Amino acid sequence: MPTTVNVVDTSGAEVEALELKDTWLEREKGVQAVHDAVVAFLAAHRAGTASTKTRGEVVGTGAKPYRQKGTGRARAGTYKSPIWRGGGVIFGPRPRSYAKQINRKVLNLALRRAFTERLDAGEVVIVDKFDVEAPKTKDVVALLDGLNVGSDVLVLVGEPSVNLEMAARNLPGAEVMKASAVNTYFMLLFKKVVITRDALEVLGGRIAGKEKAE
Repeated sequence: MPTTVNVVDTSGAEVEALELKDTWLEREKGVQAVHDAVVAFLAAHRAGTASTKTRGEVVGTGAKPYRQKGTGRARAGTYKSPIWRGGGVIFGPRPRSYAKQINRKVLNLALRRAFTERLDAGEVVIVDKFDVEAPKTKDVVALLDGLNVGSDVLVLVGEPSVNLEMAARNLPGAEVMKASAVNTYFMLLFKKVVITRDALEVLGGRIAGKEKAE
């Protein structure tokens, strides 16, 4: 079933009707792929620096705390025992990587599914162009107000200009990103997604399902 979207200018007026390719959309599968892609992205950003010392690494004397017999207490051979306060830790955390490996086909499926869901929910705005002539934040705010998308928005462009990057970096709820770099997490993170006409072509080329195109 063909999907047609309206392309608007920066004032919100309709410029043209654009029919999206079927290979850019996915409504039948991909829910698990979206979950896996988001989990993998967040896991890769974990520091993984938590660390504890084993009994062999704890600094302390090697002397026996007290004699073996006659005290009425349990036997003890070292102050560094894990059952003693200040001793080593049994099976404690060690520095590690939490990164998860997901193949490219699954990542493309996840991004395609996420894009389709945002599109079907009416949360995607296709604009003919999105740029500013000067690096002024108020100019970007004016563009967002003209599109009526609010301040919590992801703007996907083909190649952001220096002026646009500098003007948008002071907006805490907005993010300007190249369509070639967006992933499933960022596609779902913001309330609205603004995509320029050229960025849509780049995104479509990335997420197109090869099994459908053949």
